[in-house]
Amino acid sequence: MTSAHVEPVTAPQGAPPAERATPGRARANPARRLIPYAYLSPTIVLVVVLMIVPIVMVVGYSFRDNVIVQENPVFVGFANYAKVLTDLDFLAALKNTAVFISVSTVAHLVLGLAFAMMLNTQLLSGVTKAIFRIVYILPWLFTIAVIAVIWRLLLDPAGVVNYVLQTLGLVQEGVNWLGDPGTALWAVTFANIWSGYPFFMISLLAALQGISADLYEAAAVDGAGPLRRFLNVTLPQLRPVIVSMAVLDLIWTSQQFALIWMMTGGGPLNTTEMLSTYTYKQAFSEYEFASASAAAVIVLLLTMVLAFFYVRQQQRER
Repeated sequence: MTSAHVEPVTAPQGAPPAERATPGRARANPARRLIPYAYLSPTIVLVVVLMIVPIVMVVGYSFRDNVIVQENPVFVGFANYAKVLTDLDFLAALKNTAVFISVSTVAHLVLGLAFAMMLNTQLLSGVTKAIFRIVYILPWLFTIAVIAVIWRLLLDPAGVVNYVLQTLGLVQEGVNWLGDPGTALWAVTFANIWSGYPFFMISLLAALQGISADLYEAAAVDGAGPLRRFLNVTLPQLRPVIVSMAVLDLIWTSQQFALIWMMTGGGPLNTTEMLSTYTYKQAFSEYEFASASAAAVIVLLLTMVLAFFYVRQQQRER
């Protein structure tokens, strides 16, 4: 029995040795690692210039007195924060903001879910659903400035809202919805609800269409009625979307400025004053830039708390 003779395989004469190619690769690796950062550099520069630097400047201003209007401002520590937190106007703005964002978020969720379920039902024809989609999404097509002008006209004492109420006999004379301290906050809140619910509606409609029909069939086989199917199938499936959207809406609504400013300017008698309008007035009406910076930092901290819960919720869903 003879053993087979295997000749060694030799590399071609023109091929470079492996040990010669290794240093070249090692030298090329650092440059290749920097390529992704080169692509990200424009975004990084924008974030630093337009976000990081202004935030650092505002935080620095909040610890000094008479910034911007004085050449050499004095370091005062937390005096500006104490001044803001004990200001009755700030406390009123904080209360109004809490009412504004909580009522708006709950109403956005309820209306968005109700309209989404109506558009997802099989009881309506395709044409009817298309018409309703157009009508319900209209508020999303307008800018905040247009929405403010529309609702100022509608809520005017001689506007359409008062005309309808007088025709129905609900009021005897035109109500100054935006000028009455008892109704101004609820009027701007209603306008914000009207402008914001389409986002919830579209998002929840997409989530509803992603729920498997097998779940509803299994629940029906078990004898579950429409209410139990909604509570035990629909809501659990929508819970991640609802929580994420609610936290996002809280953040966005807390930053609402243009709608309030264009409808009431924070009046009457500060009944619609929000944290955003309070900060703006401190800076550009009272020229108290240090106090405005302290108020802005407080709003930033409150927003960061909401952002923390949003990021935590997103991590749980992964």
